[in-house]
Amino acid sequence: MKYFRLVCLVCALAGSGSLFSQQLSLFTQYRENATIINPAALEADFLTYGYDMTFGANYRKQWAGIQNSPTTQIIRGSFVNPSRATVNITAGGYLLNDQTGPTGYTGAYGRIGTVISQDPEYYGISVGLSAGYVGYRVKASELVVRDADDFLIGADRSQGHPDIGLGVYGYSYVNDYNLLYAGLSIPQVFGFDVTFQDENGDFSVQRLRHYYAMAGWYWFTSDESFLEVSSWVKYVEGAPLNADLSLRYQLPSAPYLGAGISTAGNFHFEAGINVGQSYNALTNFRLGYGYDYSFSSFGPSVGGTHEIQLAVALTR
Repeated sequence: MKYFRLVCLVCALAGSGSLFSQQLSLFTQYRENATIINPAALEADFLTYGYDMTFGANYRKQWAGIQNSPTTQIIRGSFVNPSRATVNITAGGYLLNDQTGPTGYTGAYGRIGTVISQDPEYYGISVGLSAGYVGYRVKASELVVRDADDFLIGADRSQGHPDIGLGVYGYSYVNDYNLLYAGLSIPQVFGFDVTFQDENGDFSVQRLRHYYAMAGWYWFTSDESFLEVSSWVKYVEGAPLNADLSLRYQLPSAPYLGAGISTAGNFHFEAGINVGQSYNALTNFRLGYGYDYSFSSFGPSVGGTHEIQLAVALTR
């Protein structure tokens, strides 16, 4: 029996010319998806303007210059209950679909966490857990393999597995103008091989554990504007450490602008507009766009990455 192993290449990040696998979804506007990266994280809408509910949708097209490149779609929601008790609740969930050529996965997750603080609008430590179910799929007819004997014959295959994630997150206002936050997470605790098998051979997707760290600083220049410096550090076993560093400025009016770089040689730009955002508004709508470009050797051949996100923040 022949055996063919594929580790899905969802994102190739180049450092000194070598490629490595990134199985989980990536984000240009990663602060908008902090609760997906870390189940203990609090939304930026809550930290900056006190909105206790956020709903959002995200679409990402990676490497637009090549056929069958990775695409990701996400719908998410979250809330925090700032009751000013010693222990407060944060919860939410999301639906995720990711497709790369003939392989893909779809997942549904819920999350819950506790925020330890007597005044969660100003400081707190949160511990969170996410749990869900992920279904992997392979379109056998579209597989391109190294050996003529290394393939699956017949209908498309699918296989599902439970999944959990863990995280810890802390934040605090240093004074009225400065807010610091940081968190650590393992968004997929289970590591295993997803194997599709028939009488002619095996096709296996190796699922690796990921380790994430996030940290940032808000400097509020006025009641309606701020400067944010943020970072997202990613580590996958057997791959180089990768880090993103971003800078975003929320103008006193509706627009915001941002830019960043990564240790893999990627540059990204983001821009968006808020409608209603202020300390007194009950609802805020946000539309954002992100663009990634790689300056590594393969960058010009694969093209840029485009990402669109829409969010609404509410105060109950």
